[in-house]
Amino acid sequence: MPLVLQNIIRFIVLVIAQVLILNNIQFLGYINPFLYIYFILALPVQIPRWAILFLAFALGLIIDIFSNTAGLHALATVFVAFLRAPAINILVSIDENPALQPSVKTFGWMTFLRYAGFLVLIHNVVIFIVEAFSFVNFGIIALKILLSSVVTLLLVIAIQMFKKK
Repeated sequence: MPLVLQNIIRFIVLVIAQVLILNNIQFLGYINPFLYIYFILALPVQIPRWAILFLAFALGLIIDIFSNTAGLHALATVFVAFLRAPAINILVSIDENPALQPSVKTFGWMTFLRYAGFLVLIHNVVIFIVEAFSFVNFGIIALKILLSSVVTLLLVIAIQMFKKK
């Protein structure tokens, strides 16, 4: 399957899964899985930065429209897309393979977990800090960030394990 078609399908499936299933999961009011961020994580490295930023904005805006969150997800996804290239440059030597597509297979388990974990954590920090717009209940916000990040990362790992077979 061509890479462009594969990414279009991934975009559509992740948006549908987020909007119809994951947005309705709020376990004990603390866990909100944001699996749609996997689209940004899995984009090939050679895609120009402006294109990744545009795709991140479009993805976040679509999630915002269906979630009625007024730009919150667009802000978080664009911020993650902005930090994606530096994160990859720090963790992986791109000179070896410029057509690299981030995954467990190409990065290895530990590198992919650091890469995905860092970006998922940043995404959730932006979402929950901007949503609360206050540090009054910082303990609750930190718990939401941590638990949602862990669940989202577990879902990303599950996709990687399924994809590997």
